[in-house]
Amino acid sequence: MSSMRRMLCITAHPDDEAGGFGGSLALYHDRGVETYVICLTPGQAASHRGGAKDDQELAAMRRREFAASCEILKITRGMVRDYPDGNLYRQDLNRVVYELTLEVRRFRPQVMLAFGPEGGVTGHTDHSMASIFAELAFHWAGRNNRYPDQFRDGITPHRTQKLYYATANFALPDRQPITLAPASTVVEIGRHLETKIAAFQAHRTQAPLWPLFEAHVRQRGRQELFHLAAAINAETISPETDLFQGVEETG
Repeated sequence: MSSMRRMLCITAHPDDEAGGFGGSLALYHDRGVETYVICLTPGQAASHRGGAKDDQELAAMRRREFAASCEILKITRGMVRDYPDGNLYRQDLNRVVYELTLEVRRFRPQVMLAFGPEGGVTGHTDHSMASIFAELAFHWAGRNNRYPDQFRDGITPHRTQKLYYATANFALPDRQPITLAPASTVVEIGRHLETKIAAFQAHRTQAPLWPLFEAHVRQRGRQELFHLAAAINAETISPETDLFQGVEETG
């Protein structure tokens, strides 16, 4: 692994990468950061079906849409896992965290992004579970007593320096209540607001959601908000404008 900056984003569904993190993923690519998105489900239980005749067809369609979105966001690597949409809370926690821990140890990011355990502005249960899995992988990847069977072929423990939750300063109407983490980091995404919207619209099966999504992100302005959930150099939280503030480049 070359010595450069790397960011890992763990999500639940195709379209999360754009809707929750798209502006920052595109921005940091422009800054020379290698970006990797792991999406845990192919989104086969979505309410909006895009004309798919069954879950398998919808999953295939959404995988293609995810790839198109990743191309727009210039994501270095994107992976869609096969966990069941809508049922992440029923999955074996140890199995999911094992797989994510291995990916952290392979990719060796300095920064990780995930939803908060509240599930983001939608409060989706899958978002909540993706947060729990991601946070455990963040912590356990750096410990030599967690999954030591992974330590072969050059794989060693890796301590990611910072973990962020995506957060917001609004909630969606007519949804279950959510309690969001306070923003510690405000990323000015600038022109990448349009990139983010374009990437979300690559998810054509989800077209009925486009107007609501665009209205909310334009209302927020050219910013994405994050909460610093954990850091190697833990201090009293002070406002940040850069997800890599204080990060040391590592090999």
